Amino acid sequence: MSHPLSTDYKNEELVIARYAKALGHPARVAIMNHLASMSNCCFTEILNELPIAQATVSQHLKELKDAGLIQGNVEPPKIKYCINKENWEKAKMLFDQFFGKKIKGC
Repeated sequence: MSHPLSTDYKNEELVIARYAKALGHPARVAIMNHLASMSNCCFTEILNELPIAQATVSQHLKELKDAGLIQGNVEPPKIKYCINKENWEKAKMLFDQFFGKKIKGC
């Protein structure tokens, strides 16, 4: 017997789940907060904001980039990171709709 939620998910459900997964770590939330306060910044600026290893920061940036929440622009010799505004707005809209639903409660 199949699980009732094992059916095909709507694209919107897949997208919000991907954004939620990308934001599912406090370091990634801290990175997004830092990037939200500026137009762009380089890796070392982000690294200096977080109490974690360089390789770990790189992995968190990769997760956020893979989800489409940030983008990196090569400006030799550095990569400048910034929030992907289009996907930020899309995530905001999806989360607003999701958390804005009236619930029946229990």
